[in-house]
Amino acid sequence: MLYKLLRPALFSLDPEDAHRFTLASLDAAHALGLLKLLPRAHGKSVRVMGIDFPNAVGLAAGMDKDGAHINALADLGFGFIEIGTVTPRPQPGNPQPRLFRLPAAEAIINRMGFNNLGVDNLVKNVDASSFKGVLGINIGKNKDTPNEHAVDDYLACLDKVYAHATYVTVNISSPNTQNLRELQKDEALDALLSSIKLRQSELAQRHGSYVPIALKIAPDLDDAQIAAIAALLMMHRIDAVIATNTTIARDTVAGLPNADEAGGLSGAPVRAASTRVVSALARHLKNEVPIIGVGGILSGADAHEKIAAGASLVQLYSGLIYRGPELVRECIQHLV
Repeated sequence: MLYKLLRPALFSLDPEDAHRFTLASLDAAHALGLLKLLPRAHGKSVRVMGIDFPNAVGLAAGMDKDGAHINALADLGFGFIEIGTVTPRPQPGNPQPRLFRLPAAEAIINRMGFNNLGVDNLVKNVDASSFKGVLGINIGKNKDTPNEHAVDDYLACLDKVYAHATYVTVNISSPNTQNLRELQKDEALDALLSSIKLRQSELAQRHGSYVPIALKIAPDLDDAQIAAIAALLMMHRIDAVIATNTTIARDTVAGLPNADEAGGLSGAPVRAASTRVVSALARHLKNEVPIIGVGGILSGADAHEKIAAGASLVQLYSGLIYRGPELVRECIQHLV
């Protein structure tokens, strides 16, 4: 109820300003202990990737790119938090404006471009947090790193975040870093996953613990592409797949203000495409690799749809912008 009253004021601000204000407000509320007063849902624990999640509803990467707000976000009741995408070196991202609302469609378009302060800063923030729950760290490559050297960026990030993460997500599906999605293609993906798994094995021996690896893919894939990715996931024994990132399609929002802005579309319009990919992955993976469903979840019923399609866990982001913290509780209750 409170968020419904606050949302018009937030939506009167520039989207990036609103994002920063919201996170600062959550930090302040956390410091005062106010977030503990939010109604809680009693979730059902689930074991995925060998990890025990207190509930199946998580925060998707992108909201807290630098891991600077983990404690406050955890107070919202998530079963797990994913931070990032982080790159080896700091980078400013794409020029502003780069974030747009489409309220009539309950959607967002962003072309942020992996804006972050670099992996060393993220690790410092993780160390400074008091969060003891399930923490995913989403890693990417710097914009100026050519694809033929992309693996070096992913391995550099993996080396630094491994000891600080419950699981690590390899993001090759953002549409906002030029040519990044080319890494989803057969030979490029095969080479990348091979290198990632080899380094994971080395790091597991070095640290004495196994940290699972997830791969995040796009919704703009046909069934043949999904089948090829599924085969590589199984061949390389990747621990999970996150489906999906944002879409470059615009058919569901054609004619709306801001619909022609470049970038990835998220929110309600991507729900069906994301669920289609989850369902196709489930057919091809045959329970060998767990799926984390994300994209267009704005209700408990939407979360259940992802689980029914084959996901073991779900993640929220754009839905929070339109529904607020109530969405977390509703999804947890619905899945129970």
